[in-house]
Amino acid sequence: MNGFVLGGVSSGVGKTVATLSIVQALADAGHEVQPAKAGPDFIDPSHHEAIAGRPSRTLDSWLEGEDGLRRNYRRGEGDICVIEGVMGLYDGDGSSTAMVAEALNLPVVLVVDAKAGMESVAATALGFREYADTIGRDIEVAGVVAQRAHGGRHEQGIRDALPDDMAFFGRIPPNDDLEIPDRHLGLEMGGEAALPKAALREAAESLAAERLAAVASEPSAPDAPSPAVDPADPADATVAVASDTAFCFRYPATIECFRERAELVTFSPVAGDSVPDCDGVYLPGGYPELHADALESAGTLDALGERASDGLPVLGECGGLMAMSQSLTTAEGERHELAGILPADVTMHDRYQALDHVELEATEGTLTAAAGETIRGHEFHYSSADVDGDARFAFETVRGDGIDGDHDGLTEYESLGTYVHVHAESGAFDRFLARLGR
Repeated sequence: MNGFVLGGVSSGVGKTVATLSIVQALADAGHEVQPAKAGPDFIDPSHHEAIAGRPSRTLDSWLEGEDGLRRNYRRGEGDICVIEGVMGLYDGDGSSTAMVAEALNLPVVLVVDAKAGMESVAATALGFREYADTIGRDIEVAGVVAQRAHGGRHEQGIRDALPDDMAFFGRIPPNDDLEIPDRHLGLEMGGEAALPKAALREAAESLAAERLAAVASEPSAPDAPSPAVDPADPADATVAVASDTAFCFRYPATIECFRERAELVTFSPVAGDSVPDCDGVYLPGGYPELHADALESAGTLDALGERASDGLPVLGECGGLMAMSQSLTTAEGERHELAGILPADVTMHDRYQALDHVELEATEGTLTAAAGETIRGHEFHYSSADVDGDARFAFETVRGDGIDGDHDGLTEYESLGTYVHVHAESGAFDRFLARLGR
């Protein structure tokens, strides 16, 4: 696929709405669009999928490495890939939008807030283009999309101010319907608050779809094949994945890994589904705190706790760790008993407790790493975990906060719960399947 990166001048500039509008414009023009997201995000990609009709790829050089990022890009489908950036174009030391664009050698379309400017839009874009040379990054800022721009004189003033070698790809008009509601972990998911098609199509009509398609270019190829286990080598295992509104934060590549190398079944703890007959369980992150009543009363987590105590491996990430704990206390002070697999009590807070790229070193062999191996991921959570004094941790934190500031990976029986989310390109899920297939 040819592609381009949609970079913002800052957080909050309207990159997600611009991305969705561009995806709609390209689809209306007859293109098969593959959405993607720079950075470790689950919410923005859910909005991409709601509009594009296919899962959004996660592209993060910290989580995947540059070659892993390129491999993951190439697993996409369609003829044009639209990559939404993270924060401002150059922001982030672990993996920035600029790093992703450089690793893939793709042009950048800059999203600039134009609600109170015309010539200043051009000045901003030129500054972002020149800054790449200042810091030694090979970044091509090909042109701009003007967010919150009116038509007529406003639009023409922006066009006239841009230099001849910087394209104007259109505008996103001000529209209250092009706002995604917030919640405590960010925006609501795409399935809950998909933007109205009429508003998106109106914005799409103000974009130059074919000019955007023409700027897309061929990405760099990976230098080497994946160092992880060959996907053609099957694991003799069945993996059960929790999948519902409480457990919805998972990367497409993780599910692809399970489907390609093992048998995959899904179940809903919120709905009270029975724990499937399986060799291991994966509990992804999500919103267990919003469904604590249902999770406590449904009985699925109680049954999972019993299975874990009998030796069934359970791997939980963030929300999965919370569900595996003894209890969850909401920000309103309501306590709920959960699976009881891990010796921890979790409490929700009004502010986030950790947000960073993470690196962990395994102190002992565990479900996702051998002793001495390092693994990279991402953490973002509003909860804290109070652990028993004799709790066992599988990882020391090289970077990040983990569970107690120094450790992550609470382990009990054959199970593991972490605050860190990891990507399939880390090899963690291949190692998980290898353990299950023994």
